[in-house]
Amino acid sequence: MKKWFGFLILIICLAPEAFAQGVTLPNISLGFKSTQNPSDVVNTIKIIMILTVLTLAPAILIMMTSFTRLVIVLSFLRQAIGTQQMPPNQVIIGLALFLSLFIMSPYLSEINEKSLKPYLDSKISQEVAFNNAMSPLRKFMFNQTRDADLALFVKLAKIEQPKTRAEVPSSVLIPAFVISELKTAFQIGFIIYLPFLVIDLVVSSVLMAMGMMMLPPVVVSLPFKIMLFVLVDGWGLIVGSLVKSFG
Repeated sequence: MKKWFGFLILIICLAPEAFAQGVTLPNISLGFKSTQNPSDVVNTIKIIMILTVLTLAPAILIMMTSFTRLVIVLSFLRQAIGTQQMPPNQVIIGLALFLSLFIMSPYLSEINEKSLKPYLDSKISQEVAFNNAMSPLRKFMFNQTRDADLALFVKLAKIEQPKTRAEVPSSVLIPAFVISELKTAFQIGFIIYLPFLVIDLVVSSVLMAMGMMMLPPVVVSLPFKIMLFVLVDGWGLIVGSLVKSFG
């Protein structure tokens, strides 16, 4: 199961490059027939397992990249400004996705050179291709994972204390990476909230001093927050800082 799950991750990571090179896929016909060959039954079971795991594979792959931090920070930014559904969810998810591709491009290129091309040329086996594809992703996740979070999941997994990074299983590294990304995203979100919170406090104090208690402060502070965000080139600052945070 682990072998085929790893192969699915490899396929999803490298499918665009594969189709760009004109890879020919085999035909699959669905039907029922009797057989005396055990290998036919095994192949059918393998196809069913692949189709089952394939529904979850994209979500799993997203959790192994920079997408988590990006989409959370952008959501925090929208809430801090108070623009409700502007920008819409589709724009935030699309921006986070393309930024993830931009950030992960060096690692994807390494996967293409060391895993996809040799595997398509039949120079390496499926297991070697999977290990070569996981190596850049593990390197990226290790660089963004806190030692405390990694130690937590090592303890929860009840395994022997790893002496090197190579001894840390991916089943331990991935959840530790996700937890670290969530913590980092929330820290960045807190910093983003501060300047907009100051504007809300100033507007609320001014309205109370003027006796305009029936007027919601959000109505008055929203234009000022949007103006401040535009004047300081907020999108450039946020996106630039996010990309640099993965350096």
